[in-house]
Amino acid sequence: QVQLVESGGGLVQAGGSLRLSCVASGRIFSNVVTGWFRQAPGKEREFVAAIRWSDGNTRYVDSVKGRFTISRDNAKKTVYLQMNALKPEDTAVYYCAARLGVVLTTTRTMYDTWGQGTQVTVSS
Repeated sequence: QVQLVESGGGLVQAGGSLRLSCVASGRIFSNVVTGWFRQAPGKEREFVAAIRWSDGNTRYVDSVKGRFTISRDNAKKTVYLQMNALKPEDTAVYYCAARLGVVLTTTRTMYDTWGQGTQVTVSS
């Protein structure tokens, strides 16, 4: 069974950058999609980005397009989320999630494996 561990969160000023990492343990099949979600206090967990392991295709929520980049390193079984031009509204706990399949779905309930989350705080 796949387990996911996130790292890389922290405190950064508006306009700054952070890179989150999600390391997977266990066997990664080619038909796996890994996504990043985030949850701010008092809000529902929302989709941020997703990537398909087999071909690297990606999908983003509109609010992060042009600022965030999701990528993967197959050899390291790691998915990254490079976050640039951070805004205070990006403050949240960021979660890595995985699902079997090829569709880059934004639906939280379609992902069945989750990491513990990492806090990202952007100060104004």
